[in-house]
Amino acid sequence: MSFTNPNLRFADRLGKRSLNSYDEVVEILKVVGGGRLVGEVRVTGAKNSVLKLMAAALLAEGTTTLLDVPDILDVEIMAELLRRLGCEVSHDQATSMVIIIVPAELDHRADYDLVRRMRASICVLGPLLARCGAAEVALPGGDNIGSRGLDMHVEGLIKLGARAVNEHGYLIASSQQRLRGDSVYLDFPSVGATETILMAAVTAVGTTIIDNVAREPEIVDICTMLSAMGANISGAGTSTLTIVGVDALQPVTHRTVPDRIVAGTWAVAAVITQGDITIRNARVEHLEIALEKLATAGATVTVVDDGFRVTMDQRPLSVDIVTLPYPGFPTDLQPQFIALNAVAIGAALVTENLFEARFRFVQELARLGADVRTDGHHALVRGRSQLSGAPVEATDIRAGAGLVLAGLVAEGVTTIYGVSHIDRGYAEFVPDLQRLGARIIRIDEDAD
Repeated sequence: MSFTNPNLRFADRLGKRSLNSYDEVVEILKVVGGGRLVGEVRVTGAKNSVLKLMAAALLAEGTTTLLDVPDILDVEIMAELLRRLGCEVSHDQATSMVIIIVPAELDHRADYDLVRRMRASICVLGPLLARCGAAEVALPGGDNIGSRGLDMHVEGLIKLGARAVNEHGYLIASSQQRLRGDSVYLDFPSVGATETILMAAVTAVGTTIIDNVAREPEIVDICTMLSAMGANISGAGTSTLTIVGVDALQPVTHRTVPDRIVAGTWAVAAVITQGDITIRNARVEHLEIALEKLATAGATVTVVDDGFRVTMDQRPLSVDIVTLPYPGFPTDLQPQFIALNAVAIGAALVTENLFEARFRFVQELARLGADVRTDGHHALVRGRSQLSGAPVEATDIRAGAGLVLAGLVAEGVTTIYGVSHIDRGYAEFVPDLQRLGARIIRIDEDAD
C-alpha cells in the first residue's frame, strides 16, 4: 500500500459528482499506526459559525462575502440550499471565500433532500421568517448523536408573534405582520435556538431580550457580523442578549472566527502521538479548559503569536472530563479525549451532559482494543499501552476524528468507513495529517 498518492481537495472530488451521487461513492481511510506528528497546521474558519453566517446573509439583499471559509461538505450543502432559495453562491476554495448574492425576493422552502444531510440547515428558519414572513424547513438530519428537539426554536418564534406548526415533516412558521420584540427565556442555553431567535429578532419591531442564551464564540461571531450589517445587539458573549430591531440590514464582508474544535483536535493529535504540533490561526482563549486538560495529561502548551504549540514526549496521563455548554468543556472534543484516554496511563471518567448518543462511537473504539465501559451519560476509560488496528465506522463528525486519532497510535492498519462524516467538519484533514508525518491515505473502497 502506497502512502504517496495525492489526495484531491473535497471540492475537486465533489465537482466530479452531484451532491446526490456523492452518497453512492464509498471512500475509506487507511491509517498505519506509529510515529509522531510533527510540524505546523493552520486552522480555517469554524464550521459551526460559517454555516450560520451563510444563513444570516439572507437577511440583507445584495452581496455578502465571507472569508476564511473551510473547504468542507457542509459548506457545499449550505451553498446549494441557498441557491434553491434564490441566491447566487460561489465558493472559491483557493482563497477560502464564499460570495452570496441575495435577491430582493426569496423562496422560503428548504426541502428535505438537503436538510436531511445537515442539521445546521435549520438556521435558515429565522432569517427566512424575518425576510419573507414565512418559512418552511424540513425537519433536519445530520449527526446521529442524540435527540435535539426544536421546541425552544418554536417557542421563541411564537413569542415574537409568529405561528409555527409541524406538518408533514416540515416546520412551518409564518407571520401576517412584522415580528415584534418580546422577552424570551431559554430553558437550556441551546446554540441553535439562540441563533434562530436572534436572527428573527434583528428586524423585529421593538426590543427583544433573550435570557440564558448560548455563549459560544460562534454566537459572538454571528453577533459581530449582524452588528456590522446594521443590527443593534448588546450582550454578545454573556448569558443575555438584547436586540433592538432595525428596519433593514446591509450586506457586508466578514471573516469567520477560527475553528476551536479543529484546533482542539490537532492539540489532542499532538498529545496522543507524543508529537509536536504548532497550530496557527487558533485562539487559546476559546480552548482554555481543553488545553488545561492536556497540560494535566503531561503536555506542554505554549502560546505563539497566532495560535499555540503543543508538545508531548511521554505517554499521557488520563484526564477526567465533563462536557458542559461553553465556557465548559466542549462536547465536540469528547470523542477525541476518549481516544486519548484509551492509551493513557490510568483510568478516566468521562461525563457527557449534552448529547445522550455521543457514546455510540465507543463501540467502534472497542474494536481497536480500547477498554471503555458506559453507564448512562458516564464512560469509564481504562488506558491501555497499545491499541490494535481494525475496520471501524465513523457515525458522526467528531467520532470520525476520534477514530482517526486512535488509528494513529494503533498497531497495524485501521480502516475507517463513513468518511463523508469527517468531510463535513474537517478541511484538508488527510493532507494535513500527511504533512505532519502520518501514514494515512484515502481511497475508494473498490480501489486496488
